[in-house]
Amino acid sequence: MFADLQYRALCRFWPSEQHTPKPAGDAKLDLYIHPFFEGLDGLTILDFGCGTGRESMALATKARQVVGLDINEPNLARAREGADRLRIPNVSFVRGLPPDAKFDAVVSIDAFEHFGDPAEILHQMHAALRPGGRVLASFGPTWYHPYGGHLFSAFPWAHLLLSEQALLKWRNRFRENKATSMMEGLNGWSIRRFERLVRNSEFVVEVFRCIPISTARFLHCGLTREFTTAVVQMKLRKR
Repeated sequence: MFADLQYRALCRFWPSEQHTPKPAGDAKLDLYIHPFFEGLDGLTILDFGCGTGRESMALATKARQVVGLDINEPNLARAREGADRLRIPNVSFVRGLPPDAKFDAVVSIDAFEHFGDPAEILHQMHAALRPGGRVLASFGPTWYHPYGGHLFSAFPWAHLLLSEQALLKWRNRFRENKATSMMEGLNGWSIRRFERLVRNSEFVVEVFRCIPISTARFLHCGLTREFTTAVVQMKLRKR
């Protein structure tokens, strides 16, 4: 009964799918202008969780070779079509890597919050790198961000305040791929849990930082970072 009331309220005040703010600007490509992603020229790069390949193709303009990795076949098909249309010869897209594939760097953008087992993903990244290779990862929003529920965030913190049943019913009104759980495609990890994972991993942690939401930057500190962080950035090095 209570979930049904929540669903009706959502339909009344949010009658269409909301276009939630981007945590790092309107285009993910903005991240490549940032110094955090410099120093990749001439390298072989694995784009882990490449989606439709937009960032992979951008990287390929300076890298020696880029391989985009994703588990979503429709996304990979779109990525291949885009690379063929733009005639980018040094980028390819795969669903699985050969066990002996080695790269100078692994890049991952807006993907870690979607990985079901981030520890296993870090292990796979480590195995795919040459000695001294680096992981450059930037992702967000994380779970306690106002829009950390992604498509379930009808309004700030809706994914934490409303029942999963109501949000699923509301979300499925607008999407052809019907979800049965909010955890389909989201792992719900806190920043604290992510940080503990990487510091206990096989990597040397060179950078782990939280970029605040611009409007909440004066409130951003160790005590509030779960709720006021827009983007988490990690730079990890293989020993």
